[in-house]
Amino acid sequence: MLERITVDEAVRALRPDFAVLVMTAEGLTNGPSDEQSADWLAGAAAKAADDPHVEAWREAYRAFGAKPQRTRPSVDALLRRADALPSINRVVDAYNAVSVEYALPIGGEDLDAYQGPARLVRATGDEPFDVITSGEPAVEHPSPGEVVWRDDEGVTCRRWNWRQCVRTRLTENTKNGLFLLERLEPYSLDRLTEAGEELATRLRAISPGAHIQSRLIGGR
Repeated sequence: MLERITVDEAVRALRPDFAVLVMTAEGLTNGPSDEQSADWLAGAAAKAADDPHVEAWREAYRAFGAKPQRTRPSVDALLRRADALPSINRVVDAYNAVSVEYALPIGGEDLDAYQGPARLVRATGDEPFDVITSGEPAVEHPSPGEVVWRDDEGVTCRRWNWRQCVRTRLTENTKNGLFLLERLEPYSLDRLTEAGEELATRLRAISPGAHIQSRLIGGR
């Protein structure tokens, strides 16, 4: 999977400064949130601060027609509730804490739920996106031109990093994970790399035997 993940030229044309550090972690032993993961979230909340990277993401959303006040970039939404970050499970808590601490959008997915490689594209508008509405499974579709992550089956994350689908969400049963750490200028590539290393450290604290690999796509 790692070497087959791509960013479409239409997305590069929209934001030539975009870079994503993609990471796979195989052999995870996830579980319910615990004292360690709660400490990570609390520590991240203590370090949360305004960052120009958030405004860069708002500008990127406006560029493809989204309203960032209505559907916020993931890091914007997390920073706004940094003092009350929800505990989900150990692995999700780990990447949410790193996301807040580094003011960086991070997505976590169940690698085994993917059908074909992940790729970042501009949507045609007919791709399926599975959700839960009023407690029942439902299918939505992105807007034409919207920036989305997808695989062969459909959209895995809408509006770049706003909302993940149900099918690939990371659960307590996830054994193999895919993580997407996304950056726009003025965020430095060195800081992006540092965030990736911190996430890998926390994943190894949860799962000492995990095999972790990463690859940088984009950047200049």
